[in-house]
Amino acid sequence: MSGQTGSQFWFALRTKPRHEKSTAAALRGRGLEEFLPLAQRRRRWSDRTVDLELPLFSGYVFCRFDPWDRLPVVTTPGVQSVVGFGRTLIAVEDGEIASLQVLARSGLEAQAWPFLEVGQVVSIESGPLAGCEGMLLDFKGTRRLVLSVTLLQRAVAVEVDRPCVRPCHRRPVAPVNSFAQRLAA
Repeated sequence: MSGQTGSQFWFALRTKPRHEKSTAAALRGRGLEEFLPLAQRRRRWSDRTVDLELPLFSGYVFCRFDPWDRLPVVTTPGVQSVVGFGRTLIAVEDGEIASLQVLARSGLEAQAWPFLEVGQVVSIESGPLAGCEGMLLDFKGTRRLVLSVTLLQRAVAVEVDRPCVRPCHRRPVAPVNSFAQRLAA
């Protein structure tokens, strides 16, 4: 397991919907080390505007514990499960938690963002290419990405602002590269 500090590791806990704060408080009340990254959000209703602190990762709280002694964690009110693969718990890297803690202390405005990976099929939601889909080829800098959009069985690379792109929930289709491959398909 990664994320090790002695025999304790950081784990992501799935919580009941909208119970992240109460679950974090309950974990803390049991003497467990918990971490709930929050982000400031301004919500506007018809009669007023309110600043709220909402979880950065909706439905999740992080907790450091020994995986062999998980009963106090999983019996905490609000905890639905420990994130893992089947019965195998998957620890979160200490470095990832440390980075989130630094971000939380920084006071910078942060917002949750869809996780994008190179090779993933994405769609463009706004701008002149809205509605197009393609495969994410590379990140270029911090504000742009390169996207391949298939046109006439050829790829066209284009830079698109990152805020315009969202992941698609389908697998990429392998391109057909030759006439022989098209006949075999």
